[in-house]
Amino acid sequence: MFRRAADGNVEVLLAHPGGPFWARKDAGAWTIPKGEHDSSEEALAAAKREFAEETGFAPLEPFLALGSLKQRSGKWISIWAFEADCDPAALVSNTFEMEWPPRSGRQSSFREIDRAGWFRLDEAALKLSKGQVPFLARLADALRA
Repeated sequence: MFRRAADGNVEVLLAHPGGPFWARKDAGAWTIPKGEHDSSEEALAAAKREFAEETGFAPLEPFLALGSLKQRSGKWISIWAFEADCDPAALVSNTFEMEWPPRSGRQSSFREIDRAGWFRLDEAALKLSKGQVPFLARLADALRA
């Protein structure tokens, strides 16, 4: 999701991963809201579903295809952008469970995304996971076209 700020700058909505591993991380830890899909689901349909599940916000047409990139993990991600506005404080994320604390035998529930925020493209490049930073340039190029 992107918006045009009052000063004319483009801002992107980034999400901070929830859970104990990410709690104290900031620079390089944020992500573009996204998720996984299998071969039975069309990629754009999965992206729209995952965005809504992770943020509680409805994605809006038209969508700008920003392509795919291979991540350090070996996974490929495909990203679409759309223009809209929202209040990050209204974020409603799905949850996941994991054993926490480690080796305690107790399952704890965590929000998949613990917060979201609007960032100018230069700020977003510092916050975003390195493997996703090229999508910012692709967005800027698509908006200039």
